[in-house]
Amino acid sequence: MMIKLTRNKSCLLLLSLFCGLLLAGGCKKEEQAPPPPPPAQNGPPKIVPPPVQKQHSTAAVSVNTTPSMDFAAKKDPFKSLAPAEEQAEKTVGSARAAQLLPIQSYELSKFRVAGIIVGLKENTALVIDPSGKGYVVKQGMLIGDSDGRITRITATAIEVLEKYRDDNGRMRSRTVKLTLPRKR
Repeated sequence: MMIKLTRNKSCLLLLSLFCGLLLAGGCKKEEQAPPPPPPAQNGPPKIVPPPVQKQHSTAAVSVNTTPSMDFAAKKDPFKSLAPAEEQAEKTVGSARAAQLLPIQSYELSKFRVAGIIVGLKENTALVIDPSGKGYVVKQGMLIGDSDGRITRITATAIEVLEKYRDDNGRMRSRTVKLTLPRKR
């Protein structure tokens, strides 16, 4: 018995055979192994700079394009015109002034006592400098521009011991009392 194929069935059979051959041919393809990794390099990778293009201009190129800044022959506008000896004395004085507290920058007689607090352990006082700034002081603190030391604070006054050099160059000391003004 022979099977009679009709025209439609034969075309369908040929088409399915053709597709089968294509699929079967794709399975036989061998895959290539991935390339081996590059050898390990010591240090950072080297960057190759791009090639430099040659200049095709006919104009002359100057080597130094920035203007020169030579101030060696110029005078220093901030340098003092005073002699060097006076400069040295000022720097020593300014170094001492930089180490002083603000309470040590005024003359002792310019301070005004605003109040005294009598405590169980020690007394404290409020003194006001000529600029109007107030300071709370205790016994042993420095006050005034002559390095006066507060020796005693009583209920009505502050006693300050100042050391100074007299005209002959000898060290002298004196006690100055700053009193609390009386109420009216």
